[in-house]
Amino acid sequence: MRRFLIMLTGILLLAPLAQVLANDFLVVAPDVSPAPIVVYPGAPPRTRDAAVTLAEYIEKISGQKPEVIDGEPKPIPERAIWVGVQPVVKSLFLQTNVKFSYPEETLIAANGKHLLIAGRDRWDPKHMEAKGRLSMKTGMQLEYGTANAVYTFLQDELDIRWLWPGEEDIMPKTRIAIAEGEKRYHPQVRARSGMFTKLSLGDNKEGPDELWARFQRVQLDSLELDGGHGFGHWWDKYGKTHPEYFAVAPDGSRRPNAFNPRNTKLCASNPAVWQQWLVEVEQQIREEPTRTLFNVSPNDGYTSGHCVCPNCLAWDHPDGEKVKWGFGSGIWYEGVAQTDRDVRFANTLARMLKKQYPERDLFVQLNAYGLARNAPIGIVPDDNIIISSVANFHMRSPEARAEAMQQHADWAKKARHLMWRPNLGSQAGLSWGMPDVAMTQAGEDFRFVADHHCVGLYFDLFWFHWATQGPHYYVLAHLAWNPYTDVSVLMNDYYQRGFGPAAADVRAYWELLERTRMEFVAEEPSRQRAFDIPKKYTPELLAEAQSYLDAAEKHLVGADAKYRRRLDFVRSGLDYTKLVVDTRTWMQKLEASKGQDAEARSHVLANWERAAVMKREYPPFAINWQAVFRVPASDGKTKLPYSKTKRVMGLHPDTPLAGRVLRELREAGLE
Repeated sequence: MRRFLIMLTGILLLAPLAQVLANDFLVVAPDVSPAPIVVYPGAPPRTRDAAVTLAEYIEKISGQKPEVIDGEPKPIPERAIWVGVQPVVKSLFLQTNVKFSYPEETLIAANGKHLLIAGRDRWDPKHMEAKGRLSMKTGMQLEYGTANAVYTFLQDELDIRWLWPGEEDIMPKTRIAIAEGEKRYHPQVRARSGMFTKLSLGDNKEGPDELWARFQRVQLDSLELDGGHGFGHWWDKYGKTHPEYFAVAPDGSRRPNAFNPRNTKLCASNPAVWQQWLVEVEQQIREEPTRTLFNVSPNDGYTSGHCVCPNCLAWDHPDGEKVKWGFGSGIWYEGVAQTDRDVRFANTLARMLKKQYPERDLFVQLNAYGLARNAPIGIVPDDNIIISSVANFHMRSPEARAEAMQQHADWAKKARHLMWRPNLGSQAGLSWGMPDVAMTQAGEDFRFVADHHCVGLYFDLFWFHWATQGPHYYVLAHLAWNPYTDVSVLMNDYYQRGFGPAAADVRAYWELLERTRMEFVAEEPSRQRAFDIPKKYTPELLAEAQSYLDAAEKHLVGADAKYRRRLDFVRSGLDYTKLVVDTRTWMQKLEASKGQDAEARSHVLANWERAAVMKREYPPFAINWQAVFRVPASDGKTKLPYSKTKRVMGLHPDTPLAGRVLRELREAGLE
């Protein structure tokens, strides 16, 4: 009797588990062929590509590849993976609402027989191509909900990790089952590709790095924001025929910016400017009918050339911050912040746009930048304006962060739509490929901008040195999709999945480098602090970093080869870091001798030869050699301009620190 009760109790305890397992959706098993993948009819190319990618990863995990079927199959399979919504799906998921209410909304739903991976898709079949910066944008959609749902499923349900371009981590298993239930999500940040602009569609030829951005749900978004300015082409186009379009100087003249005509400002209060802008918008819409955003931000060079005609000055708020701007030849004007003027200009154009296209959701973009970083006082942006907040608090010093974050928060109180567009600079050698990483701060920053209703991102600029900055990119990608991601949990998973038995050592390595850069940025207030990296990145510090990687190597003896390969990738980054620091150390000696220290010159040139060897031998994507250790071609007679040498300034004997850069290095408070 007692034995019977024990058996009965065991059966009752196992019953709920058996019921759950019975309701799982079985993707594949050793004795069960994979469920076919059914794509809705007429799916656009990038959506279908995502379905093919899903099939490929199921094969990588299980060894069996599912069939990809286009349109509704006859008869309906007993079990299937449905990519996107088609009419029959409603009858297979009676308890699931398959309609989407939010931009880019995704849905993953499973029952015992079927799995649905879908999202809100919008596209114009007649306009799916456009010219990009370096290649054509193809397969363009207005929303890629289903594709991003697939990439979410691969990560969250199939446990795939894309650590860096070309390096993925897969957990093989012969049985894949998905628990019954449904998950919905829609991203708050709708413009994400601008965060990694060099990985966006059309910015380069598609490769492993572009695929990495796509799989991380950064590349395919639903709002394309502009990281630049609105009227850079106007002087060349209208300067001779319509000088009245342009800013008035204190002497009454209207002339181009002396340093760069593209920076010439407009006479914002002139109705003729507004009308000509609308003419250009109409032409742009004819050429690109799916376009929804138009940048009306003043041209760059914010310390120069703002119009001083009576009408424009009347748009300025008298209580604005006292500022001044120049016109060349020693001519300066003392005025107030340009914010209220810029917002009034943007409102004027936004209302004209709405009147011309009342049935369309079109937006005007305005930079909160330079002399307009502070929020407006006597005016607010209209609802069809997106404010691009050039609030430079990411990766900055504590002092610089506080002011920029307050400015961003003030704009959030006034603007319905706010995007974050920081200039990153090179705070601790970012552009050189130093380990300039701030993962923890990134989590804080994204939570902050999300709390202040951020809808878009544009970062200027990452150079993609994956061996020295990869964890930072990884964190940013996840935060762009979900700004409330727990960074500590994310990174623990990154180290464990990426480095297995050496996870603790690699984590200690990156945490040391993160802590070091944070201290360096806090201790050295100059924006040119990177030229002083030997001060913080001492031989002792680099030896400690090396010790963690050496310990990691010992823990990987006998481990899977993938972990050793990944450790070698990270090690290449440390070797490169040592090279940069050593180069800068000897360059400081050369600069102190005003170019006379022959030993220093010889040592620096030897480092350049080492860099050439690294370029040949390093794994792909470790260091972006297009951005570092490249001396621009010169005829040997003409001095190259700063724009041609700034990326190697201070790293080559022919480009020592000089002029403004050298002065700013010794001055505080210039971030």
